Amino acid sequence: SRNSRGELIWMALDLSAMAMDLLRELRAREPERIVTAKIEPRMDCRGDPRLIRVAMQNLLDNAWKYTAGGSSAVIRVYSRTDGGARCFCVSDNGVGFDQEHAGSLFKPFVRLHRKDEFPGIGVGLATVQRIVHRHGGTIRGEGVVGKGATFCFTIGEPGAEDQQDEASQASRQPPSGSQSES
Repeated sequence: SRNSRGELIWMALDLSAMAMDLLRELRAREPERIVTAKIEPRMDCRGDPRLIRVAMQNLLDNAWKYTAGGSSAVIRVYSRTDGGARCFCVSDNGVGFDQEHAGSLFKPFVRLHRKDEFPGIGVGLATVQRIVHRHGGTIRGEGVVGKGATFCFTIGEPGAEDQQDEASQASRQPPSGSQSES
């Protein structure tokens, strides 16, 4: 998968237009759903268009999915400045999650909700994290049970992905002398 390999194609992107397009697709799949979308205009950034679209699609799919049970679903896509960096955020007023479990959010195949409650296999946020890290950025999630969730990510500058890849690979290496399971 290109999420973790290959050269990134850095281009100017309009995350606002991308979010509008992705939400249009979600509405077409479930036209009976009434979801209020609030999208900040002119959220421009640079990144690999295909990969950033996959990341945004996963975040918006989750927001759509986890607001399904509510009567007045709201999904917001906006940016804010955090520690001098521009963060791009997707938030919803859905089922949320217990912040105590935030550390597990980005682990593949780890789910915070039962399969019979919400469909999926638990790789969406892991995919988003991998894409964001490939772009030299960071991501974090915040949630409150019954009130919703917010996921915010940054995107680094071209070339930053090489440093992030090295750090990510180093964190996956077992310490010397340890044995891996078979």
